Amino acid sequence: MSTQSPSLPPLSLTERRKRATQLEIAHAAAELFTAQGPDGTTAEAIAGRAGVALRTFYRYFRTKQDAVGPLLAVGGERWRALLAASEPGATLPKALRGAIAEALAAPDETAADGLRQARGLLRAAVDDPALRAVWYRVNQESEEKLRPVVAELAGGDARPLEVRLAAAAATDAIRIALETWAESDADVTGPGSPAELAVRCLAELMGGMRVLTRED
Repeated sequence: MSTQSPSLPPLSLTERRKRATQLEIAHAAAELFTAQGPDGTTAEAIAGRAGVALRTFYRYFRTKQDAVGPLLAVGGERWRALLAASEPGATLPKALRGAIAEALAAPDETAADGLRQARGLLRAAVDDPALRAVWYRVNQESEEKLRPVVAELAGGDARPLEVRLAAAAATDAIRIALETWAESDADVTGPGSPAELAVRCLAELMGGMRVLTRED
């Protein structure tokens, strides 16, 4: 079992700059959507808040709602890395619970602010189908990227269907937890927090999956 994140080629300077610009635009869009809603926000306003030209905005994003995609995807990237780096010998259920709890924890104000920003976006998405579509697309892409990590942790005897179900259960546990938390006034930690809800959702969703019910 690998305990390291998948090895990826280093990004070029151009690619790093591109990603940094995309995240700056994504943060600007999230701030504006949270403050005044998608209907009250234009692509021009997002570009202005991010300090880029409107043509730069449209070079990276087709619509104003698409702009938050990179920001929403960051959480998935972090949690997949945490799962891939699970301690040697950990069973898949234990690894999933640990990675989910750590990914959604709020150990400092920066992490807490990130969760609050996600809450603002999810609340804004309630009345904006295009923004919800971005959220669902990011979750679908995250689930697909999660499958090889789950397969590695599950071991060679895990069937493809089991791996797919496990990846779907883990992804949906986080999605449902964040959506439920966004509808509430619960804090970023403690009862009703994203981490607490996600671990509970995972336990409910993993049900009778053989690959998810094998314990130490």
